[in-house]
Formats: sequence, C-alpha cells, structure tokens
Amino acid sequence: MSDWTRARVAALVDHTLLKPEATADEVRALVADAVELGVYAVCVSPSMVGAAVAAAPAEMAVATVAGFPSGKHLPEIKAREAALAVAAGAVEVDMVIDVGAALAGDVAAVRADVAAVRSAVPTAVLKVIVESAALLELAGPDTLAAVCRAAADAGADFVKTSTGFHPSGGASVQAIAVMAATVGTALGIKASGGIRTADDAIALLDAGATRLGLSGTAAVLDGLS
Repeated sequence: MSDWTRARVAALVDHTLLKPEATADEVRALVADAVELGVYAVCVSPSMVGAAVAAAPAEMAVATVAGFPSGKHLPEIKAREAALAVAAGAVEVDMVIDVGAALAGDVAAVRADVAAVRSAVPTAVLKVIVESAALLELAGPDTLAAVCRAAADAGADFVKTSTGFHPSGGASVQAIAVMAATVGTALGIKASGGIRTADDAIALLDAGATRLGLSGTAAVLDGLS
C-alpha cells in the first residue's frame, strides 16, 4: 500500500452522488467536499449537472450518467440524455449498457448502443458501465471480455464495472483483472460500487483500475497517508 498515497488515489477519484433523493444543496456540498478532498471529478445525475458546474472550480471535471441505472433505455434516449448533460457543462458521461442484450449474446446491440452515445457526445470522456458482477455471475468472464471489446470498438474511453445499484454487486478484483486483460492500456478502467475502504481501493488499483467511483470518498482516503 505504500506506493498509493492519499493524494495519488484522490487524483483518480470521481466523488459521486447519484441517489434519487439528492438535492441541489447536496450537490453543492458534494462539490465542496470534493475540493477539500482533492479528487479529480464529481459525478452527479443529469438533472444535477447545472448545479455541479455552477459550484465546481474550473479545474474540476463534472461527470454524469446516461441510461442510469438500468441501461434499459433506447440508444436514442441515452444519446440525447448524454448530449443535454454535456450541453449543461458535463465533460464526462458514464453510460449503462443493456445488460440483458449482453447476456443474450447480442454484442452487436451493445456496440451500437455505445456508438450512439459516442456519436452524440464526441468531445466528452465516455465511460461504459458493464455491470461486471452481473455478467460474471450470469454468463462468465468471456462475456465480460466481449462487452469490453465492443465498448472499445464503439469508441469508449473507459470501461466501468458497475452502477452500484445492481443486486449482483459492485467492483471486484476478478472483474478488473478481466477488463484489464481485455483492453490493456487502450482504455481506462473505472472501478465503482461497494468500494468502502482503502484496502478495497488499493486492491482494485493494483489489479488495473485507473479511476475509482466513490461515494464514501473520505473514509477511503482516510485509510491512506
């Protein structure tokens, strides 16, 4: 753990508030916390992007989500949602795939879904949430790898483990290892969901994660020096 300092880990964190009941005041508090913690970005719901952008310093990235959390939205809806959020000031978009399509083996549909959002937000950083725990549990690592390849083919910048809302669970070392072996250094890899301690974060970073999505950011960083 000695190589992972508090500052080094903080610089890889998307400080996240995606609960349905979140208010604009809570988003402003999130941004204030993010500034104090020294994180890379805040990640908020699309309707909260304006509040986050207004509160955030210029050097802090504002990220949002599309098709969240189920992924069961038409590609055109995800694309429009992403485009509106970017117009409001978001610079990163974390979109959710249709997990059912992936489990059915329809990787082409997953690729087309990602491509639709990519086309709508060509200048934004695009992260593709694959719900890795569900894919591993219900289909296995080959399906997870195939989905990651599809995301890469469609122009994604990152593959991301989880929404944090799926009952199968969040990030795991196994998932990150599969994702890293598939995309190498061509794409970033974001671990999110269920990361509650410094040990959790370090294990995922050591496995290949290059970004962390955290809601309990302070608790994780407090475990580092």
